Amino acid sequence: MPVNKKRRKPLLLSHTRPASAHKKTSLSSQATRSLIRKHHTLQKQLHSALLNGDEASAETLRAELAASGGLEKYQEASIQGQCPERGGDSSKVLMGWISGFLSQETHGVTEHGHFRILEVGALKVDNACSRSEMLDVTRIDLHSQHPDIQTQDFMELPVPSPGIINRDGFDIVSLSLVVNYVGNAVARGDMLKRVSSFLRFDRHVDNNAEAQTVFPALFLVLPAPCVTNSRYMDEERLGGIMKSLGYVKSRRKLSKKLVYYLWHYMGTSAEKMQGVDFKKQEIRPGASRNNFTIII
Repeated sequence: MPVNKKRRKPLLLSHTRPASAHKKTSLSSQATRSLIRKHHTLQKQLHSALLNGDEASAETLRAELAASGGLEKYQEASIQGQCPERGGDSSKVLMGWISGFLSQETHGVTEHGHFRILEVGALKVDNACSRSEMLDVTRIDLHSQHPDIQTQDFMELPVPSPGIINRDGFDIVSLSLVVNYVGNAVARGDMLKRVSSFLRFDRHVDNNAEAQTVFPALFLVLPAPCVTNSRYMDEERLGGIMKSLGYVKSRRKLSKKLVYYLWHYMGTSAEKMQGVDFKKQEIRPGASRNNFTIII
């Protein structure tokens, strides 16, 4: 007798990110990196336990996360990492790429007002994109630490209906050091799939043809080793995944620690329609590799 398989629901980020209450303290650069690495490792283990239905292990891992400071301590470390002396704000790269479209000449205005950015996993309200008068920035995070950042799980954020997408949609969705935080490869793919639901094709900027090759867009930032030293992921494979979701790469920057991309959303792609998928597959063997990957 055939067994009915339940349709898999995307895993909510809030299921794996515990809140905690600790006083903020200054952390050294080494302590910051150590805390972030430990938090990511525990998050991955927690994702695995939840997917396997191992609630006992999940509770143990939640307790360990809380004991190490939980999400609040992780956010504190991440905010300190955005200080100029520690590498700065990733949105500076984005602003460097799009500032020409936000000049006084174009007024940064589309058919439905200013350019709109959805910043997922927002930690600060005074970063580079927030300081631009030409941008309307909507900020969300699972556990907001500021009144101007909405407490919201991106995987539960209501999708604008077709009738209002040009008004309520976004010209850019920013996932800066967000996808790598998700501990499960399938959940990372679910997150990338969801982005296009919030992008609007309202790209008219004073008949600027170049702007129409950039917007709408996904600003994606990952730790560089995710694509330079992963056993299962490199830039060619990431490009294939993004192409299958309807994106083309318009900008890229690789630094010592991070890789930045601006992906222009074109719509439904041929590869997607032909049923191409991207499963976990070793493409770069070696004992020193990490296991980062994205499954679509």
